Amino acid sequence: MKGKYIILVAFALFLTTSSFAQESKPKYAADVPSSLLTPDVVETELLGILKFTDGLPDEETVNKTYDFLTVSRGVQSFLDGLPAASLYAMLEGLKEAGVEQGDVATFENLMDARTLFLTANSTTPYIVGEIDLKNGPVILEIAQPVLGFVNDAFFRFVADIGLTGKDKGAGGKYLFIGPDYTGEIPEGYITVNSKTYRHWFLFRLVAKPNEQKQAMELFRQTFNCYPLAEAKNKSKQIFVDLSGKQINTIHAVDFEFYEELNATIQYEPAEAFNEELLGTLASIGIKKGEKFNPDKQTKSLLEDAVAIGNTAARSISFRPRNKEAYFYKDRQWYTSFSGEYDFIKNGEMVLNDRIMFHYMATGITPAMATPKPGTGSVYAFTAHDSEAKYLDGSKTYSVTMPAPVPDKDFWSFMVYSTQHRSMLETNQKFAGLDNLNPNVKPNKNGSYTIWFGPEAPKGQEGNWIQTISGKGYCVLIRLYGPTEPWFNKTWKPGDLEIVK
Repeated sequence: MKGKYIILVAFALFLTTSSFAQESKPKYAADVPSSLLTPDVVETELLGILKFTDGLPDEETVNKTYDFLTVSRGVQSFLDGLPAASLYAMLEGLKEAGVEQGDVATFENLMDARTLFLTANSTTPYIVGEIDLKNGPVILEIAQPVLGFVNDAFFRFVADIGLTGKDKGAGGKYLFIGPDYTGEIPEGYITVNSKTYRHWFLFRLVAKPNEQKQAMELFRQTFNCYPLAEAKNKSKQIFVDLSGKQINTIHAVDFEFYEELNATIQYEPAEAFNEELLGTLASIGIKKGEKFNPDKQTKSLLEDAVAIGNTAARSISFRPRNKEAYFYKDRQWYTSFSGEYDFIKNGEMVLNDRIMFHYMATGITPAMATPKPGTGSVYAFTAHDSEAKYLDGSKTYSVTMPAPVPDKDFWSFMVYSTQHRSMLETNQKFAGLDNLNPNVKPNKNGSYTIWFGPEAPKGQEGNWIQTISGKGYCVLIRLYGPTEPWFNKTWKPGDLEIVK
């Protein structure tokens, strides 16, 4: 009797499953490939196990993915927002140093390590300032040759000024016009239109080292920047010398970074940035016209995001994997410009180039990215020795530049902190050397050997740049007026070789 019962139960189950099978197979069934189906359990490297019921994520999986989206979009906001945050930090740093809107900051006695300023040099005096178009057009008057440019609130190129600008070094009056100006545009100006309100300009005076003081005095006497509305009654230009001041012009790499981005979005017109960037920022709570005040959970996720974004920027900057970024196959020198000044190459935005540049440097101009022989300047960067190991401040290295060095004007070496990416803080006032310095001596064959280390090798004091034990650093070569051997790569600088 027991056996018959088991058979009956089994037969009933067979009928039930057969009926269900018939009912579960639709009359209009598709041939669904497995690649369209989500299993009930998915194992991932980052999020662990994700669970579903016929494609529907359970509550734990939903929470994981939303948190992941916040972190990933926070990372993207950091990497894509670097240009805007960097420009904001630059202008706010000048303001905190006492440079009011309309003032001009100068570094008449050259910049040194007390000023936090991304990969600046201590060879030529800088002149920097802000142009704000929110209240109307602004006039910039210049009367002497300079090398200069203007960048907008997203650190995009707006105009060259001086030798590479439309005045060609003869001087002139530039009229900068903002995105929402509808008034009349007067004649007699070099007009420049922009998408944003805030702008940053940088000039270098065109003068020999022994003529720089006279050139700066002439600049003070002739330069002026003022609103168009005050053209008939312009005020005297105010200059603020920041030489030797302890100021910071560098963006944050913690949660404050998002607050810097938010301040930019709130101040600028919505049309100043592309919709995708605005959408990414909005997804983490940065929306124009709204307060940025994430809850405790979101803030914690964004703190993770900025940490990951900062790490990504450092990996890209100090361990680039783009072979095109390297100048030579057998050297450690590389660049953040494997494309053009706008980071576009073959119609593509070279994202890692843009990240590296804005994490390490400031100032965008075609004249810097694509110089011509005998003009402008070129830059070669490294954080590694000849064996591709990070440079160690406790060790001594030497690098030799073969003769003749392909520079029409001069060359320089600068060392920078791998933390804040501005001049390395040491007991030397200037974190670099150039061949205009009478203490820098060539070798007998005309080549130059420069030494890096905590102490100067005996007899090499004039060719030595100090480093600090326990501190990493990176090195930048600049050639001013580079000549043809640089461009055709028939000349190659040596790598930094450890001195044993």
